[in-house]
Amino acid sequence: MNLPLFKQMMKINLKGISNYAFGSAFYILLMFWLYPGIADNTGALNDLMEAMPDGLVNAFGIQGGFGSMEAFISGEYYGLILPLLLAIFSVMLSTQLMARLVDQGSMAYLLSTPTTRQRIAATQAGVLAAGLLLIMVVATAAGFLGYAWFIGDQFEFDGSRFILMNAVAWTLFIAVSGISFLVSSLANDEKKALGISGVLTFGMFGLDMLGKISDSVEWLRFVSVFSLYKPGEIVNGGGDPLLASIILLVIGIAGFAAGIAAFSKRDLPL
Repeated sequence: MNLPLFKQMMKINLKGISNYAFGSAFYILLMFWLYPGIADNTGALNDLMEAMPDGLVNAFGIQGGFGSMEAFISGEYYGLILPLLLAIFSVMLSTQLMARLVDQGSMAYLLSTPTTRQRIAATQAGVLAAGLLLIMVVATAAGFLGYAWFIGDQFEFDGSRFILMNAVAWTLFIAVSGISFLVSSLANDEKKALGISGVLTFGMFGLDMLGKISDSVEWLRFVSVFSLYKPGEIVNGGGDPLLASIILLVIGIAGFAAGIAAFSKRDLPL
């Protein structure tokens, strides 16, 4: 990794990263603010959930209903809002860090410096991973602030499971970013890289949702990295989040490594 380049790229992309970080923080604070009012009607909400098709309930990861604050947040925030936000972030930033620089000719300036292609690509991968980490740290901190500000001693809150849920979410998007980074490393055209990464990412998200909705197509989930992300099970003390995290990290690291190797060997239109 090239430290001066890492610092410069973080500086360039910090505004965009901060926007996603504070957007994520806003939504999770909103969830904590809403929960006391929701808690007064958990019985009616749980009855409504029982009346809904099981597939629809499974699709949003709210199998445990709204009996606890963690269950509510895992379904409303970690089941849909956060995955969509970070999916967009991963696709956009991976494209900006690699394919856009090649497409606009800016990569030629980086390659003219006394450093190797491998180090440049590894630095860009590090910026992407660090950006994701910053967003998740801010979201996690916002969650604890939301609990202190809006909840206090009104409801129980398992902080360790909350942290674990955020950690698994980070590994999920390391995997998504690794795949998007590989696509971006192979592309000369920014729009093409963005399109392919978007189709792959949101295609996997859609396949996971479809697999949850109907048992007849559950097999679709096995081709999606999102199938390893189960916030509803984590907050209920189930699943195997450690194994899921390891698999997701392996996928992400493999994607980044393949992208770095491919970028170092390919011909560039510079």
